[in-house]
Amino acid sequence: MRESTALAHPSAPTPTPARPHVVIVGAGFAGIHAAKALGRMDVDVTVVDRRNHHTFQPLLYQVALAVLSPADIAQPIRSIVRKQANTQVLMDEVTALDVEAHAITLASGARIDFDYLVLATGATHSYFGHPEWAALAPGLKSLEDAVEIRRRVLLAFELAERQMLEHGWHPPLNFVVIGGGPTGVELAGAITDIAQLYMKHDFRHIDPRKSRVLLLDGAPRMLAAYPEDLSTKAEAALKRLGVEVHTHCQVTNLGPGWVEANGERIEAVVTLWAAGVQASPLGKMLAAVPGVELDKRGGVIVDPTLNPPGLPKVFILGDLAHFEQDGKQIPGVAQPAMQMGDHVAKMIAADLKGRQRPAFRYFDKGDMATIGRMDAVADVKWPFKAHMSGFPAWFTWLTVHIFFLIGFRNRIAVFAAWIWTYFTFTRGARLITGDQRLAGWQEQINAGPASAAPGIAEPTRAKSPSQAAD
Repeated sequence: MRESTALAHPSAPTPTPARPHVVIVGAGFAGIHAAKALGRMDVDVTVVDRRNHHTFQPLLYQVALAVLSPADIAQPIRSIVRKQANTQVLMDEVTALDVEAHAITLASGARIDFDYLVLATGATHSYFGHPEWAALAPGLKSLEDAVEIRRRVLLAFELAERQMLEHGWHPPLNFVVIGGGPTGVELAGAITDIAQLYMKHDFRHIDPRKSRVLLLDGAPRMLAAYPEDLSTKAEAALKRLGVEVHTHCQVTNLGPGWVEANGERIEAVVTLWAAGVQASPLGKMLAAVPGVELDKRGGVIVDPTLNPPGLPKVFILGDLAHFEQDGKQIPGVAQPAMQMGDHVAKMIAADLKGRQRPAFRYFDKGDMATIGRMDAVADVKWPFKAHMSGFPAWFTWLTVHIFFLIGFRNRIAVFAAWIWTYFTFTRGARLITGDQRLAGWQEQINAGPASAAPGIAEPTRAKSPSQAAD
């Protein structure tokens, strides 16, 4: 077995030489589940992550729209594994992989040897060859992203109130969400909720209910990965809320305060990105190894034991893995990531006992997406099969997410916040921090009141039947 060494930092951790050393890079769903499962085994575990906390990503949009505080959906990694005597945590970032020498190099300069390497660093936003759009249209993958989106959305209303008080007019409050997957649908519904329900009595000079939320997607329907009947119900629910849903809508350009789609320009006080993801850069590092292949989004193609070809001691999990089952790639969501993490421990246990590794098989329990207050869609596949929508799907969504949250305090905090919001129609995390400027806002102010006139170009041939009044 290998002993960890540190070239630049003698204080780097040194596991017990007599036991295998498992290094886990990434503390998302896959990494945390792998660490917890390995905590019961006769191995030494080192968890490496550039942040000191695990984030429950399915609820990030509720932080972004001021329902929850960041601490409600995050848990320190050290707290999660504190009872595991064989596990240690390093807040650091991998800068190089040497699979032949069984070692990784960290940003701090430390070099750590491993017997098994688990890469579970997830995915980041994909702007389809336009990285400059990132500053104009933030995505939602981390707490930092959620806080930035919250800043922009809330600041738009505050700036509009100030402008109306001082000058008697304000630019149109158009919120554009690009991407009609679960994240885009949840963001659009939540922005509409906060404008229509939770802030309607908080301002004296503007009416937040007159804001517009536009959801743009290039596919023929929203939630394209869901069954068609649920996609249709989700779109109908969005329109009832007042979201303007536009399919077959290709975004071709972004700028400060505007979006260009299908040749039309849309003024946008806030633009949010939910249109695509790409695997973390560690996949490209691994691609330098002969035989390792990546898919078009940078995911590492793995075999039934979650290994790249020729690397039986390297496991790829979660969004970083391209794993196919029954001829289809499994989705990059929390369920398969958690199951992969659990399965890695079973395979390492099989190695230690000299047995054949069990092949990984994803057990799909279904998918859910919320649309707004008391509304959701759910494609349930276990313990029974059903397509649910409306309040039953919403209640199921609440129950499942409370159950899977890590930490008893987090479960209580989230449940209490939801109950408070449900009965009082108030949101307690409406904090604006950081820069008090919005990209494109001053340009619209300089253009004068004409920019606030109705008749903003619509991005699709068919208009939504439920337009918010301007």
